[in-house]
Amino acid sequence: MPRVKVARKSTAIDMTAMCDVAFLLLTFFILTAKPRVEDPVPVDVPGSIKEIPIPDDNLAIITVGQNKAFFSVEGNDVRRSLLQQMGELYGVQFTPEEYAKFEVLPIFGVPVRSLKQFLAMDADQKKNYEQPGIPRDSVSNELFNWIRESRKAAKALHNQELRVSIKGDSKEEYPVIKEVIDILQDQEVNKFSLITTLRGASK
Repeated sequence: MPRVKVARKSTAIDMTAMCDVAFLLLTFFILTAKPRVEDPVPVDVPGSIKEIPIPDDNLAIITVGQNKAFFSVEGNDVRRSLLQQMGELYGVQFTPEEYAKFEVLPIFGVPVRSLKQFLAMDADQKKNYEQPGIPRDSVSNELFNWIRESRKAAKALHNQELRVSIKGDSKEEYPVIKEVIDILQDQEVNKFSLITTLRGASK
């Protein structure tokens, strides 16, 4: 008795579900990715053989380069409260638009009284503007106040101690870094991190 031949059918795989998953993952990574913040001055951080990730929140970073100090703090609510406190401290009134711009400002290095003019600049102007750095001398130690007021804001809003990190250029002179460390120690902040880049251990 002859065999019954089954007609061959071309195989087809439905890729719709896989495409949906791929686009969902892509959307997730785009929305959760944190853009890389460009430093106002070139900073070549020193190398390290140990890798400890930087936290994404409750963190303030003091960037030091070319004898200048820059400041950044995570959290839009902390930034708004910080600007309000600094405005009250120095007698500078900021508008709601300036508060909104400061909330998304990743890093800055200008005196408080020049901050209004800096916030009024567009993105290209800010990028091309040479920031003078935050004053930290004995006459006007604004960096001390930025750190102190940001710690107060983080404590009031999140009931957490603000973590502080120093990001310094590897070629920066030691007295400049020491000034920043002295400012932290004056506030009894003796525990802080030094940001480095991961490099291979020397053999």
